[in-house]
Amino acid sequence: MPMKAPRVCGYCGLTHMTGEQCSLVAARDKARKTRFDRKRPNARQRGYTAQWEKESKAFLLDYPFCIRCGAHAQLVDHKTPHKGDQRLFWDRTNWQPLCHHCHNSAKQSEERRTSNEVRP
Repeated sequence: MPMKAPRVCGYCGLTHMTGEQCSLVAARDKARKTRFDRKRPNARQRGYTAQWEKESKAFLLDYPFCIRCGAHAQLVDHKTPHKGDQRLFWDRTNWQPLCHHCHNSAKQSEERRTSNEVRP
């Protein structure tokens, strides 16, 4: 099977195999995530309390499959990010069942793209 040619990293100037991440880029991304996590409220402060655990488990009993891929859903996602709005947080019409893979990959990428487009 043919392989893609190595690429030149725009960050460090060295060549890397396609799909291989530059260690400098990985370190930069890790530092950025650490800075973001320090400012971010913890899960309980964002509303994910024992009441949320109870309600989300009940929701998953009613809707056990991921709406994106059809696999077994493990968590309840907010279709529209609530960003602290408790009315939107508890609005069941804003909830959707997702598997971990769909939530952590496609959904998060979409939210990042959308938040970047909204900026003036």
